[in-house]
Amino acid sequence: MIRMSITCFDAPERRPGKNKIWLVDLGGSERVVKTKASGTRLDEGKAINLSLSALSDVINALQRKKHHIPYRNSKLTQVLKDSLGEDSKTLMLVHVSPKEEDLCETICSLNFATRAGSIHLRQEESKVS
Repeated sequence: MIRMSITCFDAPERRPGKNKIWLVDLGGSERVVKTKASGTRLDEGKAINLSLSALSDVINALQRKKHHIPYRNSKLTQVLKDSLGEDSKTLMLVHVSPKEEDLCETICSLNFATRAGSIHLRQEESKVS
């Protein structure tokens, strides 16, 4: 995870605005049966899959507008908590493989990205007649 903090100054008021950009690489979440991973690589893959599962739970709760959002289920979601709220914007890049043997993993990745992309937290602006 890489965090870039940006402080901007509004020219007329010289009032600072603070923003964060997170770069999170969740690569390596392949299926254990397929990769035959063991040892440290297996542990890393399990941790990534748990983080993705927790992120999926948070996305699901946000999408359903639940009162309890399970941010505390993972270090990833704890760190990203204020970046997943109403005043944030999220861009997700998903790498997909052109190989037929990676089809299952590609479909899972695209389904995850589709669910994440369908979330709109901001209230619709009221229309003035």
